[in-house]
Amino acid sequence: MSSVANGWLATGLHVVANSVPELRARAKALFDSMNFGFYYRPGANRIAFFYAPDTGESPCCYDTIVSESRIASYIGIATGKIPSREYFGAWRTFPDTCDWSWQETRPVGFHRTYYGVDVFEGAYEYNGTRVVPGWGGSMFEALMPALFVPEDEWGQQSWAINHPLTVAAQIHHGLVDAEYGYWGFSPSNIPEGGYDAFGVDAIGMNPEGYPSNEDKTYVDHGFAGCPGAHPPKPDPAPSAYTNGVVTPHAAFLALRWAPNAALDILARIKHDFAIYVKWGFHDSVNVDTGFVSPYYLSLDQGMIMAAIGNALGHDMLRHAFATPEFEQALRPVISIEEFNAGPPELAQNVDHE
Repeated sequence: MSSVANGWLATGLHVVANSVPELRARAKALFDSMNFGFYYRPGANRIAFFYAPDTGESPCCYDTIVSESRIASYIGIATGKIPSREYFGAWRTFPDTCDWSWQETRPVGFHRTYYGVDVFEGAYEYNGTRVVPGWGGSMFEALMPALFVPEDEWGQQSWAINHPLTVAAQIHHGLVDAEYGYWGFSPSNIPEGGYDAFGVDAIGMNPEGYPSNEDKTYVDHGFAGCPGAHPPKPDPAPSAYTNGVVTPHAAFLALRWAPNAALDILARIKHDFAIYVKWGFHDSVNVDTGFVSPYYLSLDQGMIMAAIGNALGHDMLRHAFATPEFEQALRPVISIEEFNAGPPELAQNVDHE
């Protein structure tokens, strides 16, 4: 029983219970029966990946805060099944010590204490900014929970800064680092067949990287100052980024923070590739060859529809999810944190990248 999959199931049930009167009782009964507390591991102060009732196995744990898994933490905290301090158990980045020198970028940051938990407020430097990275630097890791939780409103010194910087990094990578002419990198179909995790490697903590292309071009900035640590490598030239893969759902997720840039990139991929048909956008495109995935993914279509619903429906999904009770439980937790992300002025200019 996956914690993150059940987190999204619970999210849907909670939204339905608060917005579809004829289904309210059934959806609420299912939601109320879910106990996210059994995923919580007090020693790690984090939630486990899954729980197998037949074996009792529950391997630990989701490591990073910039992950779609935080939706399960939010629900557990809001329903009182997980302590508020769990929110601070996940890494912002891995530590800035030689024990963690396998990272491709040495983090910069400072320590703060929240709810008795020591937190290293780390960030990766990228394009003149400091970004709190995800595991792979992908769009849905960073922005999917914000479809339902007003993180940018409740976290003025954290998510309100980091979310637009994540979008800016995606745009910069696609247009400048790789010179694809397009951007929007997130796990999706490989256009020619299969599925893979795509992202911006420079803002991901995974040492093997989520590349933005099928040919898996990586960055490695090294970990200076540690004996025996791997040395930095020159950033790849744009010509090294062959067979880049762009997915429309990534641009839709950026709609809140870079509406002009998002609408522009969606219009351009619609114009340049045979990706948009009567059923909407196909899942991905190889921007080098023009080969388009013939498939739709329900998860990715769901993110597209949720982003559209919020944009045209005055944040209808956020209002349905973030009830006063949820806000009372979650906002005080989210609001006190200060990420080491910046500079904030870039967030105001993300559409002009």
